[in-house]
Amino acid sequence: MFRLDGRIALVTGAATGIGQAIALALASSGADIVITDRRLEALAETESQVLGYGRRVLGVAVDVREQEEIRRCVATVEESFGPIDILVNNAGINRPAPAHEVTPEEWDDHFNTNVRGGFFMAQLVATGMRRRKWGRVIFISSQSGLIGIPGQPVYCATKGAVIQLVRSLGLEWAKDGVTVNSIAPTFVETNLTRKRLSDPAFRSFVLRKIPKGELAMPEQIGAAAVYLASEEASMVNCETHRVDGGWTAW
Repeated sequence: MFRLDGRIALVTGAATGIGQAIALALASSGADIVITDRRLEALAETESQVLGYGRRVLGVAVDVREQEEIRRCVATVEESFGPIDILVNNAGINRPAPAHEVTPEEWDDHFNTNVRGGFFMAQLVATGMRRRKWGRVIFISSQSGLIGIPGQPVYCATKGAVIQLVRSLGLEWAKDGVTVNSIAPTFVETNLTRKRLSDPAFRSFVLRKIPKGELAMPEQIGAAAVYLASEEASMVNCETHRVDGGWTAW
């Protein structure tokens, strides 16, 4: 079950953390992998580990805020690597700040990266998926799109927007064999969260909110991506799959 042999998956923001774990999980299930990040050299470690699974891998430098770079990336992949079957929109930023300190520039950067970039990547990749009548589009949202988190109102707003986007795109593209879902993790200790989690008071707050009393691991997010990308998940659509240890059940 959950094999992805013969599939090509594109994972954005795959240099480290959750994106890297997703790329490796998909590779371990048989997919060939395209990995992207803003800097090509940052992808070297992920590329090496994917090759360790005996899968093909292609690294592409992409800033998802730039429409032309998205077009160039997709064209390069489809011409030199093959048609994209699975898209994981993982690239994102989180720069916590209380509401009264948020600048228009920070607002725009969050939405351009976390929402706009993922939308236009999905729009372009899904064109081929819909023509071939098969595809999986997976966004990495967050439990922050379902609940409020003190000190990150803009991030919460972007992830709530992603969840609504997933519902709308899934409704539009289902008839063409394309499912659209998201994964909503709780706190995972990565480059995005490490600074906040190093504050003992904030870490204690987080662990008290998770019934399991522990942070999520990147590999657990990767496992959820494999499931949503698989044939077995063909009836899962417009869904936000929570990997939160029960936080959002309160």
